[in-house]
Amino acid sequence: YNLILMDIQMPVMDGIIATKKIREIEKAQIQTPIIAITANALSGDRENCLAVGMNDYISKPFQVDVLIQKMGKLLAS
Repeated sequence: YNLILMDIQMPVMDGIIATKKIREIEKAQIQTPIIAITANALSGDRENCLAVGMNDYISKPFQVDVLIQKMGKLLAS
């Protein structure tokens, strides 16, 4: 995959745990960009997502043009 859109609140495994597992699998290889998409918009939520290895964060509801901009920035690098 070129980019992952990661929901934070999912059944069985949340997005934080899923991201940690993805990063463990990738190890030192080139890492797939991950954008958190979540309704969690409390203070510290963005920081928690970035701390586990996500590259960016967007809260719901979001504007499609903002998501496209974030995706373009990550895919260009």
